[in-house]
Amino acid sequence: MVKLESLKKSNQFRKALKEKKVHTEYYSIFAAKNFFKPNHKNNLLISFVMKKKIGNAVKRNKIRRKLKAIVQKLLKKRGAINKDYTYIVFGKSNAYALKQDVLLPLMEKSFSKLKK
Repeated sequence: MVKLESLKKSNQFRKALKEKKVHTEYYSIFAAKNFFKPNHKNNLLISFVMKKKIGNAVKRNKIRRKLKAIVQKLLKKRGAINKDYTYIVFGKSNAYALKQDVLLPLMEKSFSKLKK
């Protein structure tokens, strides 16, 4: 089973934010080729970031949980997410009202754009 492993240090975030990016009205995804090794080779390096401007903690955490659940579903599909990359997902306030079923194909399309 693939586990999600978060980035810890600010220099890791800076490196990942410099390379590939995809923006939608619900989230932004930044990707960089793995520049450091995860704790286990099966882990996916991904961080979910919410700005305080989005709203209170309840709203931010709900968006974060929703985006994490979608990534978990995409990991079960073979080849939907490339594990050789480090990802940062910035959630936006528009994602709060949308259901996972609507966001899932959008996110799958975004991750496929990052592969190219």
